[in-house]
Amino acid sequence: MPLSDKYPFLVKYFENGIKNPNKSIAHSILFYGNDLDAQYELALYISRLLNCQKEQLENCNCINCNWIRNNEHPAILTVSRLDNKPDDDNSKTVISIKQAHQIKQSLLNSSDFHRVFIFCDRDNDKNIAGLNKLNFQEETANALLKTIEEPPKNTTFFFLTRDKNDLISTIISRSQCFYVPSFNQENVDWTPIKDIFENYFEFERKTVFEVAAKLNNYSKDSIKTLEQIQSYIISLMKANFSNKQFLTRLMHDAESVETAKKQIVAKVNPLNAFENLCIDIIK
Repeated sequence: MPLSDKYPFLVKYFENGIKNPNKSIAHSILFYGNDLDAQYELALYISRLLNCQKEQLENCNCINCNWIRNNEHPAILTVSRLDNKPDDDNSKTVISIKQAHQIKQSLLNSSDFHRVFIFCDRDNDKNIAGLNKLNFQEETANALLKTIEEPPKNTTFFFLTRDKNDLISTIISRSQCFYVPSFNQENVDWTPIKDIFENYFEFERKTVFEVAAKLNNYSKDSIKTLEQIQSYIISLMKANFSNKQFLTRLMHDAESVETAKKQIVAKVNPLNAFENLCIDIIK
């Protein structure tokens, strides 16, 4: 499925910003959520928009777009504990200080391209994984802060993580943060919760605990109920991607569902998790 169909709200946001004569997108962007592959794909797509030689179409086949699709572009670098290590760097578990120095040194040279650095991790099978305070440690992050805050012209940094709080606060504060919802549940049937939760954004604040109790009583599988809620919110996102104000709220709500999932996995009482969720999203 094309990114413009999966994430029309994010794709449109970056397309508009890049096509603006002033290229009005942040120079440091933090993606967070459970689907790291989607985050990486979005980072590569934005890299193509920034370097496209033609009309910045999703299916463009100019040389820059093809290079980036094949991960062969010299100015689009993945930075992980396994990718783009200096020759004398023997570290295998972290993004190292030597990698930070190599990036800073490379930026001393001018480039005809828009340079992009995509920071992420790799799992044992070399699949894309998220940054955290163990694989992207404070010392390395601090070595890059000045460069991230005041990069050379035509330079963009991406940071990919499951939870933005897995990174040090100074990286978060210097980045524009975007929650990227997982579409692994996009085909989950949300109609079983329709009578309880449809149009929740119109509910009155006084109904918070009543709605939470109904959700808690609906099924013994609390995670499945939350996935149905998430599927409903995602369907609303797709239907309302041109309504920026409502979309911002929906993205917040989708993130709140992820938080509720984490609470239940951490053995929080499901009713409390549903109450916390409803308090957060019923205004």
